[in-house]
Amino acid sequence: MPQDFVRHRSNMLQDGPKSFWAKIDFGLLIPILCLCIYGLYILYSASGQNSALVIKQGIRLALGFFVIAVVIQIPQSLWLRYSFIVYSIGLLLLMAVLLFGTDAKGAQRWIVIPGVARFQPSEIMKLAIPLYLAATFNKYRLPPRFSILFFGACVSLIPAILIGRQPDLGTALLIAYSGFVTLIMAGLPWLYLLSLIILSIPSAFIMWNYFMHDYQKTRVMTLLDPTTDPLGSGWNSIQSQAAIGSGGIDGKGWLQGTQSQLDFLPESHTDFIIAVIAEEQGFKGVLLLFFIYFIICARGLMIAWNAKDTFGRLLAGTLTLTFFIYIFVNVGMVSGILPVVGVPLPLVSYGGSSVVSLMAAFGFIMSIHAQHYR
Repeated sequence: MPQDFVRHRSNMLQDGPKSFWAKIDFGLLIPILCLCIYGLYILYSASGQNSALVIKQGIRLALGFFVIAVVIQIPQSLWLRYSFIVYSIGLLLLMAVLLFGTDAKGAQRWIVIPGVARFQPSEIMKLAIPLYLAATFNKYRLPPRFSILFFGACVSLIPAILIGRQPDLGTALLIAYSGFVTLIMAGLPWLYLLSLIILSIPSAFIMWNYFMHDYQKTRVMTLLDPTTDPLGSGWNSIQSQAAIGSGGIDGKGWLQGTQSQLDFLPESHTDFIIAVIAEEQGFKGVLLLFFIYFIICARGLMIAWNAKDTFGRLLAGTLTLTFFIYIFVNVGMVSGILPVVGVPLPLVSYGGSSVVSLMAAFGFIMSIHAQHYR
């Protein structure tokens, strides 16, 4: 393994800077950069004009672009060869979280490196599962046999169960979704898909009665009628919808939002930041955000469509569709059509581990595009 990286580093030095810039897909990089700038602009207002918070987020985004630059230089052959190792490391870290993780707000999701940082191993699995499944399906003719599909389902469900135990039901479902998308793209037969939908009904009943915590059940019930507990579990939903509705078409103006600036809107700089956009920038500001997201997703799917092999198509397609579902879930929970599950708005909400993992995902997508250059 070390010899592979040494050999690859020598190839990078021979290629030179022209090779580096040729591998970057500016059709994807430019909208990502625009999204990050827009996110910092909104974060300054959403955080109560906290410059230190914005600078810290800017540093994380800069680190994310550095991660893109590193990932894009690593050839596809190395990811194919060591995908299982990446997946295994992520799985071991999830187990370590349950044993030694740091508790915050009733959830044990983080591992702390003393004097350095803390991070969520679940973010690693957002990349490791699509990477390992894509590498696995790349070895077989598609559509794969039932045994291979069953193996892929287990690869997805085991980390999801461990993450659900933290507890982090929202991330667990999204992790399972990323694996499920890979299975569908690999050629999951419609009969199997229909069977999974039928099995999901009793599975939801079992999860509700034996696995979900009381606060998670309350979130689901609050979705149906937030006014049943307006000062408790329904507060977030009510205030976010009030912020969205009060913005109108043009918005109240930057730094002029009442719900966010007067602290009526909880978690305004993280999970509910799109409510700040709707209140201050109005419907036009939200449309601008959605337009940038659309360009990113469209470009990612185009790269997947043009990929040269099964690995590239599955990996780029899964990562792009997973990015889209994060957007959908966040917007859905803020607008009141989905339960509040604590999913941040990608590259706009304040966060650390999620920023790095998302940027690494875009690095993978650009790396697949760079295969045309190679």
